[in-house]
Amino acid sequence: MRTTWPGLNSMLGRLTQLFPLWAIIFSLLAWQYPELFSAYESWIVPLLSVVMFGMGLTLHLSDFSYVLQMPRLIFAGIVLQYTIMPLTAVGLSNIMGLDPVLTAGMILVGTCPGGTASNVICYLARGNVALSITLTAISTLLAVILTPALTAELVSKSINVPALDMLLSIVYMVVVPVSAGVLLNHVAGKILKPVRIVFPLLSIIAIVFIIAIIVSLNADHVHQIGSAVLIAVILHNSAGLFLGYFSSRLLGYSPTECRTLAIEVGMQNSGLAVALASKYFTATAALPGAIFSIWHNLSGSILAGYWSKRVK
Repeated sequence: MRTTWPGLNSMLGRLTQLFPLWAIIFSLLAWQYPELFSAYESWIVPLLSVVMFGMGLTLHLSDFSYVLQMPRLIFAGIVLQYTIMPLTAVGLSNIMGLDPVLTAGMILVGTCPGGTASNVICYLARGNVALSITLTAISTLLAVILTPALTAELVSKSINVPALDMLLSIVYMVVVPVSAGVLLNHVAGKILKPVRIVFPLLSIIAIVFIIAIIVSLNADHVHQIGSAVLIAVILHNSAGLFLGYFSSRLLGYSPTECRTLAIEVGMQNSGLAVALASKYFTATAALPGAIFSIWHNLSGSILAGYWSKRVK
């Protein structure tokens, strides 16, 4: 049976594309009226699991076969992901003079895997979508080990990093829901197809609510640290996109592959960074991830618009 709702598809698509706008609106609302969201701090981890489950529902087991077809390209993307972003986070935090807590938040953003939004941006930018999906999936699985290990190595010794606890949390927050989503998609993909259009919007709602919670918890002092963190986040994301692209060019990849690697490097799973920061550090440490969630979708959309107009 074929079921289509063209009007609903169009409406949900527009709502999803307006994610940066919703994030900004709810951030301002949380800043002015923090009592609306601050009581929901315990919801951050479950909401992230919803996002990860939605990501799993977009993946197929066959997506992982790309690793066997182009292992050198996949390896290059993973290396760029887990070197450029963590090291840039450390450098920018030192240059901007961020305190240890905010530095820890910046580093967590840098050590997290690629974000789910990168797949959509890659499609709009005329990149290699199969490569993007594979890199997101592989970097997410590797994050179980690399995110806590790199964070523990790079964060100042003045802050305790519970790497083992963080590893277990990533298993619960990422691996379990993503695996459940992939499995459900594998066994019931055809049944879910008519309603799959709502999953991206549900993920957007969850991320926006997470951002609002973090902003509400920092409402009293966000005006004091917001500008410095905002500049650091913009530079962090820009460095990831720029260095990801030109490093790929130096490695001899095609423009399409370079666009894909740039997007995968520069667009992080900042929702995971927010959840880990709020759980193991403080709400303030989660602020870079919350800002990154808004900004990288704006910058990614602008870049996708520019690249989509180019022939190559």
